[in-house]
Amino acid sequence: MGEVRATDKKRAGSSLAILVAAFVLLAAAVGTSLWRDAAAPVPAATAPADRLAALEAQAVREAGSADVWMRLGAARFDMGDFPGAAAAYEKAVGLSPESAGPWSALGEARVMASARDPMPPAALEAFEKAVQLDAGDPRARYFLAVKKDIGGDHKGAIEDWFALLADTPQGAPWEADLRRTIEQVGQIHKIDVAARLAATRPRALTAAEMPVAARAIPGPSRAEMEAAAQLPKGQQDAMVAAMVEGLEAKLKANPADIDRWIMLMRSRMTLGERAKAAQALKDGVAANPHAADRLRAQARLLGVPGA
Repeated sequence: MGEVRATDKKRAGSSLAILVAAFVLLAAAVGTSLWRDAAAPVPAATAPADRLAALEAQAVREAGSADVWMRLGAARFDMGDFPGAAAAYEKAVGLSPESAGPWSALGEARVMASARDPMPPAALEAFEKAVQLDAGDPRARYFLAVKKDIGGDHKGAIEDWFALLADTPQGAPWEADLRRTIEQVGQIHKIDVAARLAATRPRALTAAEMPVAARAIPGPSRAEMEAAAQLPKGQQDAMVAAMVEGLEAKLKANPADIDRWIMLMRSRMTLGERAKAAQALKDGVAANPHAADRLRAQARLLGVPGA
């Protein structure tokens, strides 16, 4: 009997460690800071309840926008309304079924909404769908390892978490909590992970993850920039405006050029045209739903509203 109670305590402790890290993974993978509509931002000083009401109203107006339902789901999740978050994510999944992010968000909301089952079948189904679409989705990978831990395969779960840690990019906000989960689950189940944790480092950023300013995205040549610097300010402004207009014209002709969408967002932010940068993100995602995660990641680095 004592062994059974000890096992129950171990499972309870393991579940606690798992759930603590889950909140951070949600924030990292989806970005729960997406409270505002890119085209019509809600003031930052607005109370959470008012922001939520604004998103609810926007979802009614733009019921066909998966992005709006994702933001609404994140807002509901942040306020502890997990069934409501799941309902919003279900709408997003229906509108964007080939995107991994909505599926993994839906899975997490279903986990958190479950009063008894730590891994409801519907949540597992959502995570499995997410990894089918994107084998690297960090949240889905995390929770599929959770499933192993719950099922008693603690070493297998830890191996999967180590694999996720090895794939974690430098600066990822979930790294510390993922390490803590590995450490705590290892302690609970008497699995030595200390040396391996110390030796495992996050991977270098890929070109798609690097800050846009560090990437070789085509832009004005040095000669063009030097020539522009010699012009009177009015002519400089006109030249910049012409360049941005030319960039937009190229995107109309070839909306599949992801780098040019990133360059357009960067140009708009440099000019202080935040609303236009947000619109560029929205248009770029609409034209390239398969590259939505990359576009949003670069937009976040640029500080684009609603990214």
